[in-house]
Amino acid sequence: MPTGPDPDTISTRRRMRRVRIVVALLLCSSLTGCLSRRMTIRSNPPGALVLVDGKEVGYTPTAIDFTYYGTREITLVKDGFETLTTLQKVRTPWYERFPLDFVSENFVPAQITDRHEFFFEMQPSVVVPTQDLLERANGLRTESQLGGP
Repeated sequence: MPTGPDPDTISTRRRMRRVRIVVALLLCSSLTGCLSRRMTIRSNPPGALVLVDGKEVGYTPTAIDFTYYGTREITLVKDGFETLTTLQKVRTPWYERFPLDFVSENFVPAQITDRHEFFFEMQPSVVVPTQDLLERANGLRTESQLGGP
């Protein structure tokens, strides 16, 4: 008289199903990808202090890792040269756009390195002779006292 499946068989099947699920999860977690984002900033002349979004990051040439794409404020400062401040767009690559970004960051079984290089030409600072500066200041003072144009 059949009474249904053997309880030991059901228990063995459940254990095997759990083992398969655990193995599948372990395999999926080992296939996770890795994405590295890095920007390199160079200048002519080299050795300028670099500030990215107001934070000092080093002297050119320098490279920094970043997390988010978008527009960055990059400032270069060097004695004898005009301070250079620019809004630099860091473009998002095609594989980092929704919904592909989920796949590229989590399931590509290799490391992806996204590199951005920026080069800036700094201009020498113009030194105005003291006498010219004083003459200009006196002219402005006179203009303001007479009611200027």
